[in-house]
Order: sequence, then structure tokens, then C-alpha cells
Amino acid sequence: MRTRAQTLFVVLAVLLAALGVAPTPASAAPLTNVLVFSKTAGFRHSSIPNGIAAIRQLGAANGFTVTATEDAGAFTTGNLAQYQAVVWLSTTGDVLNATQQTAFQSYVAAGGGYVGVHAAADTEYDWPWYGGLVGAYFSSHPATQQATIRVEDRTNPSTAHLPATWPRTDEWYDYRTNPRPNVRVLANLDESSYSGGSMGGDHPITWCQAYGGGRAWYTGLGHTEATYTDSNFTRMLLGGIQIAAGAVAADCSPRVVEPPAGASNLRARANNRYVSAANATTPLIANQAAIGATTRFDLVDLGGGNVALRFRAGNTYVCAEAAGASPLIANRGAAGGWETFALLRNSDGTVSLRSLANNRYVVAENGGAAALIANRTTVGPWEKFDLVTG
Repeated sequence: MRTRAQTLFVVLAVLLAALGVAPTPASAAPLTNVLVFSKTAGFRHSSIPNGIAAIRQLGAANGFTVTATEDAGAFTTGNLAQYQAVVWLSTTGDVLNATQQTAFQSYVAAGGGYVGVHAAADTEYDWPWYGGLVGAYFSSHPATQQATIRVEDRTNPSTAHLPATWPRTDEWYDYRTNPRPNVRVLANLDESSYSGGSMGGDHPITWCQAYGGGRAWYTGLGHTEATYTDSNFTRMLLGGIQIAAGAVAADCSPRVVEPPAGASNLRARANNRYVSAANATTPLIANQAAIGATTRFDLVDLGGGNVALRFRAGNTYVCAEAAGASPLIANRGAAGGWETFALLRNSDGTVSLRSLANNRYVVAENGGAAALIANRTTVGPWEKFDLVTG
């Protein structure tokens, strides 16, 4: 026999279903309180008040309270504990002192959520922990203009409503590093759709990750005042806040490529030629028109998305010689740090290899006309390979 509480729950569930609203999963944390922090110690965006107003509207429509402040004194362990997420809204420069930094780091370690919007990446350059939290620091930007956003993950709660391609006008940030190895990229920029981008073929612009015990979500959008009246953007931002707060479940793990079974051949996109290891003394080069004995490698799974490349003909491992300062050679009898590479998936179906020795990407130099070397900080056309079995 049903209890009264059970009956009420069933009735409520039916009503919510009729309204098209799903009940909050029992495992999800309730979202009740959000802090918006917008202190600036450098450039100040005129869109900050628009952003605060938009988040307040999201709170009113979705049952959470919004507190906005520019007072870094709010960053104490006791005060932060009441918030499920803290939105860093176009903050700039050095905005927290050491004590406040420790309080925020403890907040995240205890399961707190971080949402970074636009210039949040232009903040706290001397605090490495924060750099990891935001995912990548701001480097530069061209003039505000229209560009095409390519939505990579249309299952994530913050981007599921977006079209596969999304034209928008904003100030498009380039970043000092590519965050892809450490985050789940949700959307990237098509640099061919605008002028002045400098990250090459792989330009993440929105991402999320688990970090330091908590959750982080960041978007490079948000420069213009008009952004905060765009329902696609505000719905994305709401999803980001919910993800950071733990109110909705989201897979924010980096996307890596599982090594295929059997022999693998790497074909450079730059020249459509296969990477060849002639012997144990000659550097690898992308110069073969067809698969053959010198192009076959075993991708040995080392765990965590890392692999070693074992040259089948010589049974030797590819090494990022001199910690990546010299060309790659298949000359090692065992896989260690210099023989370990992260195998990463790009949005166009290619893969890239990042050397553990120096955290740099393997490049087919001169469009494949020179030896492979792990010396690039970002992924562009020459750092992309097709993984072909056979």
C-alpha cells in the first residue's frame, strides 16, 4: 500500500512530465545558491552588468539564488561553503590574495564548482593551480567579428541544445596552450570562418573538466553585451552552472583514442603520406605513399590515453629524442618517459600525439618533407594524422 508521501511523489512526477520537466535525479546535488564574482584588476568588460543580470534571470527561472560581488573578501572558507558554484565573470588580473586563493582552492577540493566566462582566462597568471582550473590562459584576440562555432559534444547538458555549427559574433580568444589533453572540449572555433585566429586547426572555445576535487566549466564567449540576451548562450551558461554545481551529470573526461588492435599506420594529413621508420638510426618521416613493412607500428596501450609506438619490423620503440628536441627515432628497447605519447582525438577525425617528455605535439615538419619531431605547442594541420589499420 502506498504511503501518502509516495502518492504525492507519483502525482508530482506526472505533473512534471506533463509540463516537460524532468524531476531532479536523486543523486544530483540541489542547486540553490550561486556566487558571481566579477572583480577586475585589468581591462574591464562593459558586458559585466549584462552578465550579472542574465545569471540573476536564470536563477529566478530555475530556483537558485544569485549573489554578485566584486569583493575578494567573500573568498573565505566559511562564506564559500554556502555556494554550489562560483562564476568568475570576465575577471581580469590578480584578483585574490594568497589567503583568498587558499580558501577557494579548499572550496573546490571539497567539491565546489567553478564557472569561467570569457576573461576568466585573463586572470591570475601567477597562480598555476588556477591556470589548471580554467584550462588555458588567454594569449591574444583579433577584432570582434562573426565566426562559426563547431559543437563537438551535443550530449553535454550545456551544449545539447545547440546546432552542429553555430555562427556568432564575439571576441575570439586565442589561448597560450591547447586545453584539449586535459578537458572535455564541448565546442571549437572554425578558424577559416574568421580572420586573426592563431591556434591552427584545433581551437577549443568551450570545455569542462573534473579538477582538484570539484568541477570546472569554461567558455570563451561573453565579450559583448548582446551575448547575454542570446537564448542559446544563456541556456548554455545555465548548463555550465548546473554542471559545475553537480546538479546535472556530465561526462567531462578528456576524449582520447583507444589504440586499435593489430598494426597501425600513421598517415600525415599534411601530405597524405605514411610515417616510416627505415631502421633504428634514421629519424621517422611521413614520406611513404602506401602501407608497407616500414610503416607498421603497434600502439601499445600504457593506460590513461597514453601509448608507446613499437616499430614492428625492428621491435623497437619510438623515442622523442633529447626530450623532444631532436627527431623521433625507433631505437629503444623499452618504453619509458621519452617513449610515451598521449593519443588524442581531434574534431575532424584525425589524431595527434603529444610527447610526455616535453608536453609538445609531434609534427610532420615541412608538410612531411622533414623528420617528425615533438616540438609544437598547439595542433595545426601538420600535427594531424589519420590512424589506419592494416
